[in-house]
Amino acid sequence: MQNIRNIAIIAHVDHGKTTLVDKIIHATNIFRENQESGELIMDNNDLERERGITILSKNISVTYKDTKINVIDTPGHADFGGEVERVLKMADGVILLVDAFEGPMPQTRFVLHKALELGLKPIVVINKVDKPNCRPEEVHDQVFDLFFNLDATEEQLDFPTFYGSSKQGWFNTSLEPAADITPLLDGILKYVPESKVQEGNLQMQITSLDYSSFLGRIAIGKITRGSISENQWIGLAQEGGKIVKGKVKELYVFEGLGKKKVQEVQAGDICAVVGFDAFQIGDSFVDFENPEPMPRTAIDEPTLNMTFSINNSPFFGKDGKYVTSNHLKERLEKELEKNLALRVQQTDDANTFLVFGRGILHLSVLIETMRREGYEMTIGQPQVILREIDGEKMEPYESMVVDVPEEYASRVIDLATQRKGDLHIMETKGEMQHLEFEIPSRGLIGLRSQMLTATAGEAIMAHRFSEYKPFKGAIPGRSNGVLIAKNQGQGTAYSIEKLQDRGRFFVDPGEEVYAGMIVGEQNKPGDLVVNIVEGKQLNNMRAAGKDKDGNIAPKIQMSLEECMEYIQADEAIEVTPNFIRMRKKILAEEDRKRAERMAKSE
Repeated sequence: MQNIRNIAIIAHVDHGKTTLVDKIIHATNIFRENQESGELIMDNNDLERERGITILSKNISVTYKDTKINVIDTPGHADFGGEVERVLKMADGVILLVDAFEGPMPQTRFVLHKALELGLKPIVVINKVDKPNCRPEEVHDQVFDLFFNLDATEEQLDFPTFYGSSKQGWFNTSLEPAADITPLLDGILKYVPESKVQEGNLQMQITSLDYSSFLGRIAIGKITRGSISENQWIGLAQEGGKIVKGKVKELYVFEGLGKKKVQEVQAGDICAVVGFDAFQIGDSFVDFENPEPMPRTAIDEPTLNMTFSINNSPFFGKDGKYVTSNHLKERLEKELEKNLALRVQQTDDANTFLVFGRGILHLSVLIETMRREGYEMTIGQPQVILREIDGEKMEPYESMVVDVPEEYASRVIDLATQRKGDLHIMETKGEMQHLEFEIPSRGLIGLRSQMLTATAGEAIMAHRFSEYKPFKGAIPGRSNGVLIAKNQGQGTAYSIEKLQDRGRFFVDPGEEVYAGMIVGEQNKPGDLVVNIVEGKQLNNMRAAGKDKDGNIAPKIQMSLEECMEYIQADEAIEVTPNFIRMRKKILAEEDRKRAERMAKSE
């Protein structure tokens, strides 16, 4: 049998996981000498490359000193925690990567807690020691305290530590720069245990899935007991204790960045099984004659929900390929198969679905992926999920960490406390102030953009779900009203220039608008309906070419997440492959006024 080590790399977002995986790939010569590879090799999804984050966990395998190392690159963002929780089951050890300046962050705590619970052997890697103001020794002490607070065993507390820089391509057991990353690779062989092979009948839990248009659905997981061969008849243990018999058509193991077809896989290795279609993540492959299913993974509950409905604006169907409620339903059901932290619920309206997720980023990545695939839809305001526990109304709370230059700290504290946040820790880290808050999840919606504005873009903010606590009362929403288009047509420079003293615009001259669409933000509270499609009346005295186009301020560009955080309960976002437009749910002005009067009378 081949020597195998299964290791997951966990870290807070932006601490350098994917760059470290790049270095491991290069150090073990997966690529030929003359082969172009680029950077961030594992982030092969367009969205991941654009945002610079890992969204989907991925497997690669490298061979070092005759030992096969299966490396699992995991997401670092709290919204994708469901992805991390399940893939850790394939690992026997974890590399905990920590930034030498920032130290352990909220997400570090979350993923480390899951890894320690599973009894995985940790290796701590303190990255970016080449950064100015870094404090590796202090960060090492903080990591030790974190392990201690998470009830690590004595064996886990005795973790090996490596220092270095993924970017510069070296790691060492001391702060002395090494020639390359071989000390870390040697450390993996030394400290990560070989995969525990148990005696008994076949057991393999499905922890992630893949899809191929040729092979269909592919189940991926680690074999904990027994072995699987091609053409073997095995059982699939589903939820509710049902066992389905099926035949293994093809079998693959990970090799380099791809997969290699094999005849048989032994316990301890990670493999991909083809031949079953009706499986879900969490099911397990077992011996059909003597089935012993594995316990299913429990995933943390969602904390936000949003309505997804068909696009019913006047521009319906102009831009997208998939526009009906059936298209929407099928796509959301397909997403449920692999996105464990997601839930979908049908509402009373056949064209509207309630989608539950882990956070704004989790849901916005789904929406962004769908619009790139050609879907059109209307998205409602994100709502936090409230619960009733022992007769008391409870809401989700998050622990939020903000690192900000000292001169902006008071603004950050002010913004957080307005949104019912409580400051627990305030300390100085180099030139930065480190602030830790406990804040209701509702208070986070729209907070990031406000905080970046107030701190000239300097604030670094991270948060993660902590627990449900008593409801804290109303939180102030957006203070300014919006400018709403009165008529359909093309915005004109003449009208926009005349209305600039009323607010800031989200559209440029020449853009198509429709009645009820939000075209800007007013300077004061309350909504204002404006006519931005009115052209200049031409007569003998007025020439067409004398408009003062140069005086128009450029429009405010808003990303999908910023729009999601900006809209109020009576507003929605129209999402199509090429456009993101904010609008009122009720487009006609008269109908909006009637609805307001009815709401007041109730």
